[in-house]
Amino acid sequence: MAKKDVLKEIVLKKRERIALSKQQISEEELKTKVLSLSPARPFVEAISKPRQISLIAEIKKASPSRGVIRENFNHQEIAKIYQDTGVQAISVLTEEDFFLGNLQFINDVKAVTTVPVLRKDFIVEPYQVYESRYFGADAILLIADLLTKDQISEFMRIATELGMDSLVEVHGEKELKKVLGMKIPLIGINNRDLRTLEVDFKTTEKLYTLVPRDKTVVVESGIKSYQDVLFLKILGVNAILVGEAFMDAQDIANKIQDLMGW
Repeated sequence: MAKKDVLKEIVLKKRERIALSKQQISEEELKTKVLSLSPARPFVEAISKPRQISLIAEIKKASPSRGVIRENFNHQEIAKIYQDTGVQAISVLTEEDFFLGNLQFINDVKAVTTVPVLRKDFIVEPYQVYESRYFGADAILLIADLLTKDQISEFMRIATELGMDSLVEVHGEKELKKVLGMKIPLIGINNRDLRTLEVDFKTTEKLYTLVPRDKTVVVESGIKSYQDVLFLKILGVNAILVGEAFMDAQDIANKIQDLMGW
């Protein structure tokens, strides 16, 4: 029996959501509204610290592989813990159907923090780039597997015009090759295959050596211990994005300190 393609399912639902959003607020309206917003917080700058590995801590209630991860979920409380513990940035999952996220979470999180916030979602249309800025995002995630080179360029251009950074995420060599010829300063290596949801830490070992040293690299998924973090730090990775390990923890602050060795 063929494995189901989770990414395909998520994108189908996402396209339905975009159509509904456009009925409530048009792209033209968004373009006008973003002009009056205060500037975005610098994301790449926040996670690019010499000789140390930065932490992007994620807020997510559920995932397709796990279902609800954190029953007692209060995104603002979690954000405050992240801020107090000294994380360099926060990632907020805004996808509604599989991760139980919400775009409103971004500004809620920004209201109680001073660090930059990444919108983690499945961005497939320019509309969502404007929408991300309107709802307070300082950076957006672009998944290379979902987009053509032209789309990646276009979405990054719009994001840059709006003052946002773009984290371009790859999972395999083919996707990495697709983006390496482009002017992409921030590359994410995801150890999770978004189609099967399987995690393989070796993905980073394989891909990291192929990335030019002038790129800022973020490693995502499957980071569970201080040993993992140490390995990535020695490798030269700039930042890690961790969600489930913290969402699983009873004491989030404690877990961050254990994982990062802070």
